Amino acid sequence: MHPLLRFTLDLFEPDPVPVSGRKAPKARPKPKPATPAQDPVVVAGAAVHFCHPHASREVRLGHALVAYEFKRGRRRSIGFSVGPHGLAVRAPKWVPLAEVDAALQEKSAWILRKLQESRERHARLAEHTIDCRDGAGLPFLGQTIRLKLDPEHGFTDAGAELVADAFVPDAAPATLPGTQPPMILRLSLPNHASPDQIRDVVQAWLMRQARQVFQERLDHFAPLLGVHWKKLALSNAGTRWGSARVDGSIRLNWRLIHFSLAVIDYVVAHELSHLREMNHSPRFWDTVQSVLPNYAALRQQLTRETAPRWN
Repeated sequence: MHPLLRFTLDLFEPDPVPVSGRKAPKARPKPKPATPAQDPVVVAGAAVHFCHPHASREVRLGHALVAYEFKRGRRRSIGFSVGPHGLAVRAPKWVPLAEVDAALQEKSAWILRKLQESRERHARLAEHTIDCRDGAGLPFLGQTIRLKLDPEHGFTDAGAELVADAFVPDAAPATLPGTQPPMILRLSLPNHASPDQIRDVVQAWLMRQARQVFQERLDHFAPLLGVHWKKLALSNAGTRWGSARVDGSIRLNWRLIHFSLAVIDYVVAHELSHLREMNHSPRFWDTVQSVLPNYAALRQQLTRETAPRWN
């Protein structure tokens, strides 16, 4: 199989950072094996500790102690990746540990920045958990909608229907000229419905909306980019928003439906652009910019904002 046929580009998936091989420096003291359960190291009165749940080694980078997962394999260079669990390091079987330590020090600024960003992102996620109950708020296409249990529903849509809130006073700020009226998602559930029942109905409705919106945006941008997409699949990945394959298959995270349409457009245009450039070269970003001149701002918005967590 040609390598490109197996190549999938994942948007915002932590990319390994290769470090080219070089002569091993003078031997340094071997770091002690990581002990995930140990107390954080206190530096200048502050605890700075990052620990991977499968850590087997640890290293001090600046003012932080980083316990990381370490594996050897058939590869040509040392690679780093920072994911939801922390730092993972992969190295060729022939590379001495002293060279791994030197590479970690060389890339320490990047590693610590990514670890801190990951920690902050997960802290935000913890604060944005969907509350599956009557009256709870839910982000949808960048706006907040309210859940409403409706045991005597009269609508025909399966499970749920989005309608304007008819009980908001005309003087409410949300109904002023130039603003959108508040919306409620009516759920065909009894008043005693459990959180699990509410979650299942809401998620099913959101996924239907996501597929419809994604298909419309793919059909909009594909002709502009001169590409053809063949298949759309919804994903539920924790750290990636989309991916594209050279055969025209597109995967998009259904949770993008929580974001504004402009942000969704960025992810769609990003993945479709990979059908022309299977890389992140300057030509690739020029391709994205050809249909979204403000893609950089949208990319930052996607990175900065937090999609709610579903239990």
